Amino acid sequence: MIEFSVVDWSAWAPGLTTKSDWQQWAAAPHLPVGDDTPALPEVPPMQRRRIERLGRMAIQAACWCEQPDDGGQVPLVFASRHGDVARSMELLDTLRQDAAMSPTAFGLSVHNAVAALYSIARGQRGNYLALAGGRATVEAACVEAFGLLADGAEEVRVVTYESPLPAVYASFADEPDPYFAWCWRLARADRPGTRLSLGWSGAGAVPDSPAGALPHSLELMRFLLAGDPALVFQADGQPWIWQRHG
Repeated sequence: MIEFSVVDWSAWAPGLTTKSDWQQWAAAPHLPVGDDTPALPEVPPMQRRRIERLGRMAIQAACWCEQPDDGGQVPLVFASRHGDVARSMELLDTLRQDAAMSPTAFGLSVHNAVAALYSIARGQRGNYLALAGGRATVEAACVEAFGLLADGAEEVRVVTYESPLPAVYASFADEPDPYFAWCWRLARADRPGTRLSLGWSGAGAVPDSPAGALPHSLELMRFLLAGDPALVFQADGQPWIWQRHG
C-alpha cells in the first residue's frame, strides 16, 4: 500500500471548465459531451497551433496546476490509455495510400509527445515520463509518482487525458471514452491535502470490474471530489483499493 496527499487538482472537459463546474459534476456525474477546445492562452500561438485537441486539454490541466515557485523542476507523469491514437490512424491511412508521411505528424503521434510539448512550451525542465497501463493507467501513474516522491521529489504532478477511439477501434472499447483531462498535484502523505492510500493484492482469477457509466479515470476524479471513503477497482485480474484518510 502507498499513501500520498492530493494537494491540488485541475480538470478540463467540454462544459466543465472551472472547479465549481467539476464539484457540481461530482454530485451528479455524467459523460462530458461537446466540441469545445481549451483556449490554452499559456502557450504561445506558434506552438499552440501544432497541438491537437487532446494535447490542449492535457496541457491546459497541467498549466492550471503550476505553481509560481516550482522553478520548472517538478516531476511530471503523463498518463493516457491510448494517447493520440487518432493521429496514428491518420498516419497509417497515409501509408495505406502509399503517400508521404509528415515527419511532424509522426513526431507528434508518439506517446510522450504531449509531455514533450508541455515541457518545451512551459520551460518545465524536470523529469517527465508518459505511460499507458490499460484500465489501471491512473494506478500505474500514481505508483510511478509515489516512487518519485520516495526518491526525494517534493511534489509530482500526474496528468491524465483521454479521447474517443477512432471508429476502426470502436469494437475494442471496454469503457466509455469521452474527451477529458485532469491533473493532480501529489505530495507526501504528511503534507496538507486530501490524503489517499492505494493498495493492491496479488493478481489472480478475479473478474475485472464491469464498465460503468464513467471511464475509470473519470470515476477516480469523482471519488476525489465527492468525498467517498473508498473505491475498489479490478483490472486484468488485479484488485486496486483506494481509501480516503481524514
